[in-house]
Amino acid sequence: MGLFSGLFTKKEKLGPADLSVLKVDMHSHLIPGIDDGSKSLDDTIAMLAKFKDLGYSKVITTPHIMSDFYKNTPETILGGLEIVREEIKRIGLDIEIEAAAEYFYDETFVARLANDDFLTFGKDKHVLIEFAFTSEPIGYDAFFFDMLMKDYKPIIAHFERYMFLHGSIDKAREWREKGVLIQLNLNSLSGHYGPSVKKQAELLVDSGQIDFIASDCHRIDHLNQIENLLTSEYLHKVLELPLKNKFL
Repeated sequence: MGLFSGLFTKKEKLGPADLSVLKVDMHSHLIPGIDDGSKSLDDTIAMLAKFKDLGYSKVITTPHIMSDFYKNTPETILGGLEIVREEIKRIGLDIEIEAAAEYFYDETFVARLANDDFLTFGKDKHVLIEFAFTSEPIGYDAFFFDMLMKDYKPIIAHFERYMFLHGSIDKAREWREKGVLIQLNLNSLSGHYGPSVKKQAELLVDSGQIDFIASDCHRIDHLNQIENLLTSEYLHKVLELPLKNKFL
């Protein structure tokens, strides 16, 4: 054996990661016909069956609420949830489903907080929040402080997709120290959203600045991509972090 032979050995191939350790997916769009997610009840059932095949025992689905686009309410979301639950029961699909929402950070937030107008999930009153992807929002630090004072637990959806945060995990660390939680999309690790998002996702994993990982599933293709990701080094690595999914 030559002096440098060990430098060129192939990495040992990893086996499929076990997503059942997560138990719960907490970001998806499965209520039929109310946002850019599932288009039909059949689509929803197919996705839930795939979640079950991947090892999940529970899904918390989170339709968009955007004041100028997806004007969902607790009534539209929870009404749709009941239709899905009835179909799950009818066909005997053994998976639990709950619903909350993914709230777009906009001018309605102050009034929502004053009126306690959030669909939360988990015993800790989690609220899933997303920003515009390209421009840093105004006033979020004060708003998060006010949320935390009212015992809400904000979760920043797909932190790695915000271009104004790319190249650093300082904001993730700062927010987590204050009690704001960070969620990563699984398919960001596959490059689904582009190389810069993948790089930011890997940076978050390497630094351990993640509280939840989720599918952000809009269609079954997203779950098929996750299945193809199971042997990924970074998926194995993120599953070693003390994630909070299983406590929901």
